[in-house]
Amino acid sequence: MAATTKDLFGASAAPQLALPGSYGEAPKGYRLPDATRLGEVRLQVRDLALSLGFYVDVLGLRVVERTERSTALAAHGHDQVLVRLEAKEGIAPAPRGRLGLYHFAILVPDRAALGRFVRHLADLDVRAGAGDHLVSEAFYLTDPDGLGIEVYADRPRETWRRIGRELMLATDAVDVPSLVAAAGAEPWSGMPAGTVIGHVHLHVGDLARAASFYSEGLGFDRMTWRYPGALFLGAGGYHHHLGTNLWAGPQARPASATEARLLEWTIRVPVESDVRAITDSLTREGSTVEAPAEGEAIATDPWETRVRIVAH
Repeated sequence: MAATTKDLFGASAAPQLALPGSYGEAPKGYRLPDATRLGEVRLQVRDLALSLGFYVDVLGLRVVERTERSTALAAHGHDQVLVRLEAKEGIAPAPRGRLGLYHFAILVPDRAALGRFVRHLADLDVRAGAGDHLVSEAFYLTDPDGLGIEVYADRPRETWRRIGRELMLATDAVDVPSLVAAAGAEPWSGMPAGTVIGHVHLHVGDLARAASFYSEGLGFDRMTWRYPGALFLGAGGYHHHLGTNLWAGPQARPASATEARLLEWTIRVPVESDVRAITDSLTREGSTVEAPAEGEAIATDPWETRVRIVAH
């Protein structure tokens, strides 16, 4: 759901600089550390070869691990896995109106890299949606299974604005000519070193329950809540590591094992004591948490989306 700056804040809004500590609402209990980052996303897909054609040729990722049924992909210049594709026979493409993945978001290091990516899409004649979100500029695609992907670059934090305690996010038009000009003459050569998973955005069934699980339980700050039907959460002052929304509709059900879907996403915290603290916090909020290994925990949100928490 697109909402422009004018739609959300009106012409009379008086935004202020979003200085560190001046925005966001922290959970009452455990709070994720500033060094929190996201790790790999695991996706269930129909056809590994078909998916690889997209993730390698269009997105510009590279294969770092491969088996008959699974492939791990990273940016160039670094082996950290960003996306893991797991093929399953006989499943359907991801239908609209399912709870779970709305999109996962690949964050490139700077605006020039995003400009090179956009020029690359134009060379391939690949169409993408776009949005200037005030804190970032973003482009949106879907993979061969209908799974949503965002590729974006952040604006410098010193340019972010707030209204009261709320960080300003919107969806305005992207200045594409300026973005492409920022790319300079350097050609696209794949996702560059420094590319990471920036955030994950989920369809959920209830924003209050999402806040209970992801903020009061998991420890994210609530960053933006004025956007229609959505709540954005982050750690360390980041605009959002997680978006949640109601846009799938009131009758939506979770994606099933017989459909392409998000299997799991990952939160990386600095030390094992953070994993234990998150486990305790989620348990107090009524969630069941698995502990598959030392320094790891897996929790499932109220709409069957799994999140793995790991210590670096």
